[in-house]
Amino acid sequence: MGKTTTVRCLAGLLRPSAGEIHFKGARTDGRQPHAIAHAGLGLVPEGRHIFPNLTVRENLVMAGIRRADAREPWTLERVLEFFPRLAERLANGGNQLSGGEQQMLAIGRALMTNPDLLVLDEATEGLAPLIRQQIWNKLEALKQTGLAMIVIDKEVDALLRFADRHYIVEKGEIVWSGDSDALESDKQAQDAYLSV
Repeated sequence: MGKTTTVRCLAGLLRPSAGEIHFKGARTDGRQPHAIAHAGLGLVPEGRHIFPNLTVRENLVMAGIRRADAREPWTLERVLEFFPRLAERLANGGNQLSGGEQQMLAIGRALMTNPDLLVLDEATEGLAPLIRQQIWNKLEALKQTGLAMIVIDKEVDALLRFADRHYIVEKGEIVWSGDSDALESDKQAQDAYLSV
């Protein structure tokens, strides 16, 4: 549908075929991924993509970016406090973690970049229901800190409770946009774009 391609373009992993991308008033298309991360965009990619041969500690520390403008910086200690399960698994390799733990690690790694905008691509995909709910609870806690997020997910009910604004993308085009109340009441849009 174009969602992951859009995310990859935002993060500098792909060049857009047309148009421009601006972040915080600066054009970012064509910039390297590390420069975009340093500018304040944190990415939690679909499929997690943690480093399996690095420990949990190494996965987190390697992503650390100290940004002078970070209000409450994300440090290793703060991430481990936010995800206590990672603190218990600090010396374990990425390949020794459950899917839920890997997702926590992927989010923690993105937080270590001290982002102004956190982009999560299918953050709950493939996780057990209990773990999905834990991830949604953590995202809600992040929202309460004022962190801006773009969350791409198929869990419409969770998104209705969580998101301020929704965009439905079909074949690379935005076909619907609005707030949670508008999406919940627009049964025609739900049937046309969100029904299986």
